[in-house]
Amino acid sequence: MSIGMVLFWELLIAAFVILVRLSTRPDPSSTNRHERVAEKLLAERFARGEIDEKEYADRLATLRAHMAAGSPDSRNV
Repeated sequence: MSIGMVLFWELLIAAFVILVRLSTRPDPSSTNRHERVAEKLLAERFARGEIDEKEYADRLATLRAHMAAGSPDSRNV
């Protein structure tokens, strides 16, 4: 193989790897959206009287702690 051919294949493989990495990277704004939705639902439950002020504050603190830590199970809160 010539040097040109080796360089061509290296560039092709590098481009493929970069495309795969970019396409599988998580969207950072999706976490923010999930956090806002979860906080809104919690606030609605508090407004309807389903939970009291202490429970609201406790759950909100837990939710924010999980979201800040990037916990994989944060969607279950």
